[in-house]
Amino acid sequence: MKYGVQFDKTMMQNIFETNAGEMTSYFNMSVVLWFLFTGILPCGLLLLVNIRYPETWIKGIIYRLISMFASLLIIFAIAFFFYKDYASVGRNNSSLNKEIIPTNYIYSGFKYVRDFFVSPGEFRQTGTDASRTINEKQKPVIMFLVVGETARSQNYALNGYSRGTNDFTKKYNELISFHNVQSCGTSTAISVPCMFSDMKRKEFNSRKAVNSENVLDILYRTGVNLLWIENDGGCKGVCKRIPTINIEPSNSDNTLCKKNSCYDEVMLKNIDEYINNNSEDKLIVFHLMGSHGPTYYLRYPESHKYFKPTCDRSDIENCTHEQLINTYDNTIRYTDYIISKLIDKLIEYKDEYDTVLLYVSDHGESLGENGLYLHGTPYNVAPAEQTHVPLITWMSPGFVSSKKIDLNCLSEHALNRTVSHDNIFSSLLGLWNVNTSVYNKEDDIISSCR
Repeated sequence: MKYGVQFDKTMMQNIFETNAGEMTSYFNMSVVLWFLFTGILPCGLLLLVNIRYPETWIKGIIYRLISMFASLLIIFAIAFFFYKDYASVGRNNSSLNKEIIPTNYIYSGFKYVRDFFVSPGEFRQTGTDASRTINEKQKPVIMFLVVGETARSQNYALNGYSRGTNDFTKKYNELISFHNVQSCGTSTAISVPCMFSDMKRKEFNSRKAVNSENVLDILYRTGVNLLWIENDGGCKGVCKRIPTINIEPSNSDNTLCKKNSCYDEVMLKNIDEYINNNSEDKLIVFHLMGSHGPTYYLRYPESHKYFKPTCDRSDIENCTHEQLINTYDNTIRYTDYIISKLIDKLIEYKDEYDTVLLYVSDHGESLGENGLYLHGTPYNVAPAEQTHVPLITWMSPGFVSSKKIDLNCLSEHALNRTVSHDNIFSSLLGLWNVNTSVYNKEDDIISSCR
């Protein structure tokens, strides 16, 4: 209620698939007081009510049946005389069943549990005919694929935002930012599996996706060395068949970890070791903590508190809008710093490898616009703040030359073309020169500029 959240099936999925660190980030004094005054206190007052029961259980049943019948009669009477009014409200406000307490929890919870126990069927392989065209005369490739968290395009200076949220990456001439990018969902549980899946947003099914191969499986099968580095609590099943490193705050650098999470900078450690493990093609995926709320102030170290004053609390609705925006913008700027460090690392290896970086966020975030906070709003009514996400690419001159990519053409497309998470699957296959029947050239955002 405080954040304007609608409880649909996806929101119930988010609740069941969350972790302890994310859950505890919502505990604060405001929540405790809200629970005491709207939960514990009313229950205590109800206990003081003296309930008089009928003399016999038969009378009790009769009274209850009469009460139920009278209630139903009133409902039918209202429906009969005012059907047109209520019908129009229902048609024009399809999200009501996700907002009325407690039916929203019951309705959405039932849908989630029902789908959870339905068998996803036989494991589905995809791209089994895949092969990769490799030119032995060219250098091997290193790709850094950076999956952002809760970053919205509206707060990217590269896309026209007035504040310096991209001060670290604006210096790279080869960096291109796509201005019109739509997410697959409004939560990590949907968007991350969807962007790697061959299923499009409109047909995407979480249960089917978790029991299917994705684009990383295809690349792994064609000989690309893969590694997934996880700092956001889980890859939502995407990385379960490839080598994975999970960042655990209890086992990581104390200077880069705070409470139940670590700054994304911790992922920069040991990169040289991963790269030098072999001299073959490699793809390293970095799943960032990014701008995950509501504890935005825990996503960056004190040295990166650039915009002030900040909202250093989890009950963000009690901060001023200026404080909230400052804190969120600091998270975007810190992510930009991480990306710049990754690009610098790729530049170090330009003599041995052709290198490329791709960054895309999973979904956006509402920061109080129209009384809405956080994310997870049903997609059909979600505001642009939750569905308009950043997508940037950086390619070394060697990579551009070997793939015959026209950066001027790509820059023009980035300004004028509308793309989405649906384009990630085929774009990755195209960048790796994978030949397969599941590749769609029209979905490849690079293909028209090669």
